[in-house]
Amino acid sequence: MAELSEFDRGLLVGLMIGEASFGGDGKQPQITVRMHVRHEALFGWLMERFPETRLYGPYHHGGRSYYQWMARGPALVRDVLPLLEGELHGGLDGHAAARFDAMCERYAAYIARERERLRMSD
Repeated sequence: MAELSEFDRGLLVGLMIGEASFGGDGKQPQITVRMHVRHEALFGWLMERFPETRLYGPYHHGGRSYYQWMARGPALVRDVLPLLEGELHGGLDGHAAARFDAMCERYAAYIARERERLRMSD
């Protein structure tokens, strides 16, 4: 992962507040951002900074054209979660913080296992 500037960190938090879906597949957590193709440059920015995440699309259906960015697995736990923890809080945006916290709580065991696995591999 690239070293992030203060601006990069702020942009990431703002993007997560405004556009992210915090969830999972029942086994592991994931953060998803889905936006119109006109935001392609922003998706490029995400991929430059988080190269182990995934970008899907462009998709074209239902009158919409969009990309979908997903962070899950080691890339989520190692690269994205640490940037959001402590920055995405109820004093900033209660709704987004509650969704983020719910994802982290639901997948706490997975996150702890992955952090331990990453720590052991360092």
